[in-house]
Amino acid sequence: MRLLRSRPIRVALGWQGGAALALTAIGWVAAGPHAGWSALLGALVGIVAVVISAAVGSIGGTGSAGLALLAVLRAEAVKIALIVVLLWLVLKIYKDASVVWFIGSFLVSILILVLAPLVRDQ
Repeated sequence: MRLLRSRPIRVALGWQGGAALALTAIGWVAAGPHAGWSALLGALVGIVAVVISAAVGSIGGTGSAGLALLAVLRAEAVKIALIVVLLWLVLKIYKDASVVWFIGSFLVSILILVLAPLVRDQ
C-alpha cells in the first residue's frame, strides 16, 4: 500500500498507537475498565480517521497543483466527516463511556497528527 511508504504517516501512526496504549492503561488503572475502553475507543477514532484520510489522499492525481490540492481537500473532508460520525457512533452505542477519557484520548491522538509534518521523509 502506497500510503504506508510515507515515513511521516508511519511515524505518526506509531506515536498514536503508543499514546492509545498508554492512555488505555492509565485510564484502566486510574478510573476503571470503562475509562480504559473509552480511552482506547477515543484514540482509535483518531487513528482510523488518519488511515482513511491518507488512503483517500493517495488516490488523488498529482498531475498538476490543482489536482493535488483537490486530493488534499477531499482527504480532509473525509477525515472530518469520519471523525464526526465515529465520535457520535461510539457515544451512541457505548452507554457507559467515560466522556472525559474518550474525548481526551481522541484529542491526544489528533494532536499527535499535528506533529507528523515535522518528521522527515528520509
